[in-house]
Amino acid sequence: MGKNKISRFAENLTFDHVVQPTFTQLVHEGLPQRGRWNELLFKRDAPLVLELGCGGGEYTVGLARLNPDRNYLGVDIKGARLWRGARTAKEEGLHNVGFLRTHVDHLLKCFGPQEVDEIWLTFSDPQIGKARKRLTSPLFLARYKEVLKPGGFIHLKTDSPLLYEYTLEQIAEHKLPIYEQSNEVYAELVPRVSPEEQAVLNIKTYYEQMWLEEGRTIHYVRFGMN
Repeated sequence: MGKNKISRFAENLTFDHVVQPTFTQLVHEGLPQRGRWNELLFKRDAPLVLELGCGGGEYTVGLARLNPDRNYLGVDIKGARLWRGARTAKEEGLHNVGFLRTHVDHLLKCFGPQEVDEIWLTFSDPQIGKARKRLTSPLFLARYKEVLKPGGFIHLKTDSPLLYEYTLEQIAEHKLPIYEQSNEVYAELVPRVSPEEQAVLNIKTYYEQMWLEEGRTIHYVRFGMN
């Protein structure tokens, strides 16, 4: 293990806004924050928004900058990546940002029924040849339905035509409502996307900027579970 990873893991342990549950906590003891994230981590009552597979937390932090009236929690299993977002949030004094180091498979062990207002899926792995593992598969949609409040949203932003089309197929199959959609986020005229939502979509991660320079198209859809 490289020195950078070791130092980042160590610094993560000093952050009050980073939660790193053990396997025992998740499976046997239960996560204390489950159903109480606003109370125990953010110390205030506000809409709770998750970014699943947040990587370096660039989108989580970007969302928090734009919307200080909401609580944002980035979720990722990679502690060395998550460290970047956690450190940025601390340096900028953002008190509406937190991070959870765990695998997204443990979603129901980490969040209570109807605890979450919105879920962001930003540039998720399209899992080529493994449809069941995609973060918009029926398996995950069922989990989102449990943790989302009635009227809650799921946002998908992706450079993968495969994942985008697959998600639209799942939305149609499950008869889910689409609220906003764009086949090309950065086109001059984006249908069905409000100016406020466009500002949110204009947040760019390091890798997204690279992909845009390569000429890739970025897709987006916001849909509900009920």
